[in-house]
This record gives sequence, C-alpha cells and structure tokens, in this order.
Amino acid sequence: MTASAKKILEDALALPEKERVALIDALADSITGEDDELSPEWKAEIARRIDAIERGESQLIAGDEVDARIKQALGRV
Repeated sequence: MTASAKKILEDALALPEKERVALIDALADSITGEDDELSPEWKAEIARRIDAIERGESQLIAGDEVDARIKQALGRV
C-alpha cells in the first residue's frame, strides 16, 4: 500500500461508523460497478423471493432488528 493510500485509510478509519459504511459502499461500487447486469440465476432468485413474500410465505424483518440480532450473536450488545 502506498503512503498516500495509507493516509487515506487512516483518515477513513477516523470517520464515524455511518460515514465509513457509506465510503465502503462507494468504493465497492467503483470496483464492481453498481450498474452491472445481474446474472439470470440472480434474477430468478430475486423473482422467487418476491413471489414468496407476496404469497405470505416469507416473514420480513426490519433492518434494525437484523442489526440487533447480529450484534447479539457476536456478543456486541
């Protein structure tokens, strides 16, 4: 890692968590390309999950609850 990249990393680590997450998302999008076409398999899986939700076969969980469950499972309550 170059000195410039190390400095950027150091500055990024000093950001609040929400800003670090937004930065991670932006960097990931710059690498993978947010506009990349989904594979037929992913499209089929998405359609399958939407159908299951619409039929009432899947229970949705709020994002905050998912975060809380993850933190609890990792012992970070």
